[in-house]
Amino acid sequence: MRGLWSTIALTVVLGGLSAYIYFHVRTLPSPLVTKEEKVLASIQSDQLDELRITSESGETTTLKKVDGGWQVVDPVAAPADESKVTAITSGLPSMSVTRIVDETPTDLGSYGLAKPRIDVGFKVSGDKDYRHLLIGEKSPLGNDLFATHSGEKRVYLVSANWEPVFNASTFDLREKALLKFDRSKVDGIEVSAGGRLLQFAKDGREWKVTKPVQARADYGSVEGLLNRLEGKAKSFVTNEASPVDLKKYGLDKPEATVNLSIGSSTLTLLIGGKVDEGAVYARDGSKPAVMAAESALADELKKGTDQYRRKEIFEFHAFNADRFDVTRNGQTVVFEKVKGQGDVPEKWRRVSPNASDLDRDTLNGLLSKLENLRASSFTESRAKTGLDAPAMSVLVKFEDGKKEERVTFGKAGAEVYAARQDEPGAAKLDAADFNEALKALDGVSK
Repeated sequence: MRGLWSTIALTVVLGGLSAYIYFHVRTLPSPLVTKEEKVLASIQSDQLDELRITSESGETTTLKKVDGGWQVVDPVAAPADESKVTAITSGLPSMSVTRIVDETPTDLGSYGLAKPRIDVGFKVSGDKDYRHLLIGEKSPLGNDLFATHSGEKRVYLVSANWEPVFNASTFDLREKALLKFDRSKVDGIEVSAGGRLLQFAKDGREWKVTKPVQARADYGSVEGLLNRLEGKAKSFVTNEASPVDLKKYGLDKPEATVNLSIGSSTLTLLIGGKVDEGAVYARDGSKPAVMAAESALADELKKGTDQYRRKEIFEFHAFNADRFDVTRNGQTVVFEKVKGQGDVPEKWRRVSPNASDLDRDTLNGLLSKLENLRASSFTESRAKTGLDAPAMSVLVKFEDGKKEERVTFGKAGAEVYAARQDEPGAAKLDAADFNEALKALDGVSK
């Protein structure tokens, strides 16, 4: 028994001694870098024209610069992820040495460099062979990486922040956008899903619904759709889809089709069946690859017209209104803003009937209540909405009289509806909000 305990004690001591040597030797004050030293000071990012990245997993990806842009050429042929490649090509010449670990190493294996975890091969213009940045294990404290490079005997440390830049798989390095487009140039969107067709057109800075109705679109909702279309693939299912593949993935008869109009050109995204609960099959109509996309995109495309329509009944804001006429019970009350001069602030006046200056805050309170009226839903017809015998009609002029809008309100029992002159059907409102606006109006109408 005593021999057993002696063996255990000796093992513990040896283990502790080994750990001490490992950590102490690796953290000795090796030659410090007294001034910033670049790992690859002789190259410039714009000189790089070929990369061959072997990641920690052992996967190797080759990329080449073609006509000023980067392409993955092996193991697949595909456009490269511009941001990822830029991080690598700018990182190679800008990476600094943190510390020199060993000037003349005899055992690269102790640094994880005999069989490097990451091998970044690169060529600059005129190179026949690849040069290599080799990255081994992390330093004991984990803040740095052991590294060396072609033509260099020394082992040095570089920041561990570089690991996610260079430890890149083929998936990381290839373009993953579902559709690649400049959203500022998109002027039309068409969505076909569930037997319904939705169309949007850009009108200046705003979006409009053009089918199945002509109506104002909610800017945030349409831009949200574009955000989804700018999303990234979760994975690539196949790089060359055959007709059999397309049928298998539900892309021969897509669940949804999106067409983006960019001037005279059109981009098409096809959505197929489910990969699983979190993803659906997708394909850029101009490319042979099939991707897995977030299922949230398919959910977005199933939204109905009303979910993309603008809900605000009015477009004016309290601060930019200049004049408004309110007609109720056969009487019209007219309010007008009087611009301030010098030290005299602007004010509101009731022009008719009974001309009088009005408290600006009270009047702005009324405008805010009108401005905040929102549709809870829409109806295709104005029948049975009370709009044939309006409860109120409001004409607003705003932006120095350059714009105007007229909205008519109707009541049908306890329900309240609103109709704009530039949109079909009617919008259903919250009756309580409408009644609050009426109370505010009563306070300034007499």
